[in-house]
Amino acid sequence: MAADTAAPAASGHLMTLPGVYAPQDDTGLLARALCREAIGPGTDVLDLGTGSGALAVHAARLGARVTAVDIAWRAVLTARFNARLKRQRITVLRGDLTAAVPGRSYDFVASNPPYVPSPSARLPRRGAARSWDAGRDGRAVVDRICDAAPRALRPGGVLLMVHSALCDTEATLRRLSKAGLETTVADRALVPFGPVLRSRRTFLRRQGLLGDESDESDESDESDDNMEELVVIRAERT
Repeated sequence: MAADTAAPAASGHLMTLPGVYAPQDDTGLLARALCREAIGPGTDVLDLGTGSGALAVHAARLGARVTAVDIAWRAVLTARFNARLKRQRITVLRGDLTAAVPGRSYDFVASNPPYVPSPSARLPRRGAARSWDAGRDGRAVVDRICDAAPRALRPGGVLLMVHSALCDTEATLRRLSKAGLETTVADRALVPFGPVLRSRRTFLRRQGLLGDESDESDESDESDDNMEELVVIRAERT
């Protein structure tokens, strides 16, 4: 999940408990991608890492039967509250990705996982950073979803996952392709860095994810070092 770029909620105003990821630009981008799919009554959707439940609520409003999963109890409680607030029937489970729904399969799997590269290889176990820190390359959770999601998809099922280009779009496409899925980038958006990414510019340069470390002259909002590309990955099981 993007660390701190603000945007309207995908499903209107939602409540978020402290430490729970609030809907932002990546949420909206993924919600728009869901709208372009054939989601309606009779469609089964799995939302992995639901956070506030914004995407689960959005899919339910499209008519889907929705199961939402998160590893954090505060997120589970938040998503359940928001489902009631928006008068949507959603099953919200606590668990580690697809381990929460063993043996079940879905027409769509949606995910806005943690994907921000972090100076620490160790993933946080509590607090707000748990929603975005994803190891030194930002792929600690993305790779797990790439490996787990294909088994949760029915024939013809689709994975929609949003993440930052900072954690390597091509690596995601390759990993999903090797799992036998047909992959593409369904959407892209450039958004400004928020406080977390701005604070990590030096680290990101040293990792080769931004411009040359010596080029720190342009700090304007529109410079390459102040903009993050978000991508929605679409992968279909044929």
